[in-house]
Amino acid sequence: MPDTPSASAPLLDVRGLRFARDEMPLFGPLDFRVEAGEALLVQGGNGAGKTTLLRVLAGLLDGGQGEVRLSDAPVAAAARAGHVAYLGHLPGLKVDLSAGENLDYLCGLLGRRPTLDIDAALAIVGLAGFDDAPVRHLSAGQRRRLALARLWLSPAPLWLLDEPYANLDLPGIELVNRMVRAHLDAGGGALVTTHGAYAAPPVRTRLLTLGREAPAA
Repeated sequence: MPDTPSASAPLLDVRGLRFARDEMPLFGPLDFRVEAGEALLVQGGNGAGKTTLLRVLAGLLDGGQGEVRLSDAPVAAAARAGHVAYLGHLPGLKVDLSAGENLDYLCGLLGRRPTLDIDAALAIVGLAGFDDAPVRHLSAGQRRRLALARLWLSPAPLWLLDEPYANLDLPGIELVNRMVRAHLDAGGGALVTTHGAYAAPPVRTRLLTLGREAPAA
């Protein structure tokens, strides 16, 4: 898990972030931060920009205006992959590879925590013995658990979780909560998009609500 940064430096510090689609403002300006050991819940109605915000922070979309600072240093979009782990609506898996091959490929691309191996990560998410299973044969819930295994393997201190409870049963929801809690206890941080308080990890949180009339956190 990540080392705890200096108490004076938040894991994420966003200043004046704006995003527009087809020249129409979607959100912003936003000012917020995520401290070590903290989760920020991002709420808002459909179309408010929750997914877009996380994709901007992950460096997958150009943020337009504003500054994104990670551990007290400005980081351009192209360089953010080494600082954040993004879990989107889609699992981001190659269906022609096995579960283990997917994790090995993604770890080679995005890095891996040195203290954890693929078999251990699969066991943690309830997929022990699925190393050789082709992803195309996995259910939606199993694919979601495989994406969570990749998240667990990531060395990034900041997790960006877009509706992380999607396609999960109650044990899967409890798994996400345990993972987020362990990540925060080790000095990490998380942004979690959610439609309501019922779908939020039981950890120290603050709230950012997106919408035209909503103030920034």
